[in-house]
Amino acid sequence: MHLTFLGTSAGRPTRTRNVTSIALSLPEPQCAFWLFDAGEGTQHRMLGTKLKLNKLERIFITHMHGDHINGLPGLLSSRSYFEGAGPLAIYGPTGLSSYLNGIFELTGVHLNYELNVIEISAGEVVADDRYIVEAAELQHRMPCFGYRITERPQFGQLNLRRLAELNVPPGPWYGRLKRGEDVALQDGRTIRASDVVGDMQPGRVVTILGDTRPCGNAVLLAKQADLLVHEATFAGGLEEKAASYGHSTFAQAAETARDAGAKRMIVTHFSSRYDDEQVAELANGVKEIFAGIEPAVEMIDFHVSKPSRTSEG
Repeated sequence: MHLTFLGTSAGRPTRTRNVTSIALSLPEPQCAFWLFDAGEGTQHRMLGTKLKLNKLERIFITHMHGDHINGLPGLLSSRSYFEGAGPLAIYGPTGLSSYLNGIFELTGVHLNYELNVIEISAGEVVADDRYIVEAAELQHRMPCFGYRITERPQFGQLNLRRLAELNVPPGPWYGRLKRGEDVALQDGRTIRASDVVGDMQPGRVVTILGDTRPCGNAVLLAKQADLLVHEATFAGGLEEKAASYGHSTFAQAAETARDAGAKRMIVTHFSSRYDDEQVAELANGVKEIFAGIEPAVEMIDFHVSKPSRTSEG
């Protein structure tokens, strides 16, 4: 599992940074990816990555500001040209459906795949056999959501040495045991999954927030997250300006991560007044608040490590 930042600039692009979009690449067996926001130029940025639109399963929109959605219509249209593009679900605030329908009607777009647009409210928005996605409202100048992605607990590793000792031949039995199923072999023996599979391991938690002032829901969504993505539009000393625009400073983002007990935080959505060197300095300057802060770098994969805690923890 890893994140790729396709845009990290606030409001408008710069010479070195595009506007907001984040891809979350999922591990096997899905090998798909989800997209969080799609600012103008998102699909063009994807051309410099291994991401393919036929592998895109879900899109989550935080809010309806243009720097977060203006790349969406073109991306959806281009997806029709990718062979094997299956159904696609888009989640976001009220107004998302009418926005897309209006553009498609006026521009004559016809998609050759099923598109489901789900206008969400706070609470659980996705639950499948691998992931749960929850949303909560943040504090911005317009309705805006943050998302908490929880990977369900995973079965432990197969004990291949023990399987060899038991003369269990490789094949479909391994897959069933890995899924926690006991299997009956042709020689009459029953192999119990608990005897050859390691303990259940907790899944990862990734929190991706939209634009926001410091607020309680940001802390709740990021509680004990393995990775938190938080906006950091302004430097310290500009708290009043940040509040007026519904944004956070680097220090305020660090305080949210600290208060939530997050393991690691990547900040993004930087004002165009700061170049990359200044962004790095601003992140380093608040490490006394939260040591695990690092600035997003576009087109670089940020891997999300599996948690070391046990399932009981």
